[in-house]
Amino acid sequence: MKPLDRRSFLTAAAALAPAALAQTPRDWTGQQPLRYTDPDLIALDKRFEKYVIGNTPIQRLWTGAFWAEGPAWNGVGRYLLWSDIPNNRQMRWLEEDGHTSVFRFPSEYSNGNTFDYEGRQISCQHGMRRVARYEPDGTVTTIADHWQGKPLNSPNDLVVHPDGAVWFTDPTYGIQGNYEGFQAQPEIKDAVYRVDPKTGKMDKLTDELDKPNGICFSPDYKKVYICDTGDPRDIQVFEVVDGKTIRNKRQFTNMAMPGKGPGLADGIRCDVDGNVWAGAGRGGPGYDGVHVFTPAGERIGMIVLPEICANICFGGAKRNHLFMAASQSLYSVYVGTRGAHIA
Repeated sequence: MKPLDRRSFLTAAAALAPAALAQTPRDWTGQQPLRYTDPDLIALDKRFEKYVIGNTPIQRLWTGAFWAEGPAWNGVGRYLLWSDIPNNRQMRWLEEDGHTSVFRFPSEYSNGNTFDYEGRQISCQHGMRRVARYEPDGTVTTIADHWQGKPLNSPNDLVVHPDGAVWFTDPTYGIQGNYEGFQAQPEIKDAVYRVDPKTGKMDKLTDELDKPNGICFSPDYKKVYICDTGDPRDIQVFEVVDGKTIRNKRQFTNMAMPGKGPGLADGIRCDVDGNVWAGAGRGGPGYDGVHVFTPAGERIGMIVLPEICANICFGGAKRNHLFMAASQSLYSVYVGTRGAHIA
């Protein structure tokens, strides 16, 4: 075989360079080693570096859903609960040994889940078009299913205030077809509500958002953040007045990112420092995952996932284990902060 001269060698090397430099796809099975720091924990600003643990991996804990949503942490049972909406079931991951199994079937096409201050599970059910609470004796209590005599659309996500009231969003996603519920015509405008489970009194907080979706409080409960997955695909923030009403709506952040698609934020949580962690998607590779914003709305970090991330929650005994419900899978990573609230 004739040896290559210098010109031929350089030409051949240049042709091979793109393949040699191409990044190897990440192995989510855990069979291939991962060099720390996990490359998909991305600090866009030095302020995010304190939240990145240098010797911990993002893990894919389970896969097999059609659309994973609504993760909520049960501190007593030490398990994570989440919804697989199209499959009409709720799943459970046990912290003790990582065992995952069906927790509830049927789930009435549940979406968002949380636990109240008495440890009872509360779920948004597309199928029944209601917010429901599961009692210790196994019965189910309807918290809200109508507004001024008309059925709700399809309650989507929810949070519990320390006074016991349930705050929830009610867009139309669960009645737009038969995939995540039952197709029906909306009879009321998309809105956000507060309901007192003890008295049954229900108040509309706002109907200013196009498609209100994820919702969370600031650590001191003086602000409430609400994702709008309609137009303009952003996160809005309101002042909370006397724990019961809201005012002074303003845009917290626009989810658009230079060089990526416009994207959106779906489910959100706050950490103890007031940062907003948002399950993000519809922006393509390098965008989908979790975006982290300061209390001033500055994007400082990302957790890049290979799937659209619908919703998140902090769990574990120290509330420093971030769980991410993303399309078909459940992911997790330990972070250098703690969730601000119980679920």
